[in-house]
Formats: sequence, C-alpha cells, structure tokens
Amino acid sequence: MKELFEKKQKWTQNDISKIEYQLLKGIMSCRSQESVEAAMTYANYLNSIGITSSNYPIYLKVLGVRNHYVIDSLLGTRDPFLFMSSIQPNYFIVATCFSYLAKYHPAEIYSKTLGIILGVFQATYNNPLDGYKIYPPNISDVNSLGKHLIEEKGQDDLLNRSILDILDKLSELEGQGINEEMEDLAVHAHNIRNNFFDSTKRLVDIVPDVLLKTEKNLDPEIESRKQVSLAEAEGAASEGEEEA
Repeated sequence: MKELFEKKQKWTQNDISKIEYQLLKGIMSCRSQESVEAAMTYANYLNSIGITSSNYPIYLKVLGVRNHYVIDSLLGTRDPFLFMSSIQPNYFIVATCFSYLAKYHPAEIYSKTLGIILGVFQATYNNPLDGYKIYPPNISDVNSLGKHLIEEKGQDDLLNRSILDILDKLSELEGQGINEEMEDLAVHAHNIRNNFFDSTKRLVDIVPDVLLKTEKNLDPEIESRKQVSLAEAEGAASEGEEEA
C-alpha cells in the first residue's frame, strides 16, 4: 500500500500540451454558455496582444469559430477588412480562408468573419498574378467564394461588392498564357461575376446547386450571459450588501 501511494505518474511536456490542446478545443467548440464565455475571454486576450507574424495561426483558428460573440471579442473595434493587414499573405493563410468559405453555408457565415476573409483576398489578389503565385485557387475555391454572394442584396451591398471585386481580379488572369488551370480559373471567375450582374441569369447556372443551398437545421448559436464591467459588478454587489 505504501508503494502504491509513493508511486508517481510521470507526465511529459508533450502529455501536458495535449491536455491543454484538448481543453482549448472544448472551449472553442462553443457548445455551452461557459465555453462561449471562456472563448470570448481568450479572444479578448488575443485582441489585446495583437496579431503578429509569429502568432497569426492562433487568430486563424479562432476565426473558424461559429459564434459571433467570439468573433466580436477577437475584432474589438477594428475594421474586419483590415484585421489581417499587418500580416503578409502566404499560402497557409489564404488556404485556411478558402477552407472556411467551403465550410460555411451561404448566409450562415458571420458578416465580420466574411469581411476578415475578404480583406485577406483583397490584399493577396490586388495584383492577380502575384497572388496566384502565393496561392493558386482552383475552381472549387472560386465556387466557395461565389456561393457567398447574396443575390437579393444586389451589388451595392459591401460584402457582395467585395466578392465581385475579387472575382474581377481573378478574371484578369485570363490570357496570361501560363497554364490551362489559370485560364479555366479566370474564365470561371468571370462567369460567376457575369451571372450575378445579368438579370436573365442566376448563380445556380454557374455554381453547383448543392453549394448554394442553405442549411435549415444548424445548431443554434449559444449566447453568452450579459457582460458587465467590473465597476458595475462591484456596484451591484455593494447595493446588495447595503440592502441586506
């Protein structure tokens, strides 16, 4: 019995890191009010230290959370389109952003999340050929971008206009004579943009119908409790003590 109590479990740093990662995954799942609030606090902390070239993968991870309270905490008062502006676009960043567009259904993605992603694309493909060298989108990527156009809102909507501008930049890759994949990409981007503007055509004529369908049975977004400042909380506690 003495030996049993004296026996010590050895934990490596790798073991501890795995536990920490699993706990963080649970927080970022936002499946309970407690996890939503913990994720908000974590996002607030990230907002306070600022995104850099050495920590941006963590910010991209939080960007994938489907909870607008968390995204609002991550952004703070910053313009979504400029959130990643201090980081030079690279393959990992752009590929991750396209993967989020593929993951979300039309009209499901939070507008600020979409704004952050579009801001990355604007910076990447401002010079289309340079952007293509950073990350060459394929037809599936362009469909994932085009499916988030909301036809009912028209071209004056900020998000629609931004998507259309990015498609226009990608269409400029046509005629470069570099490879067939680039030509097909440019033509497809042009066709999606053209179908949006042409009142006789619909996006469904160029983007696969399965991508344009909205999901009706999504799990509801879990809300956080009402947030109050520390001063307000202390004031309420003092009032309660006086009444008692």
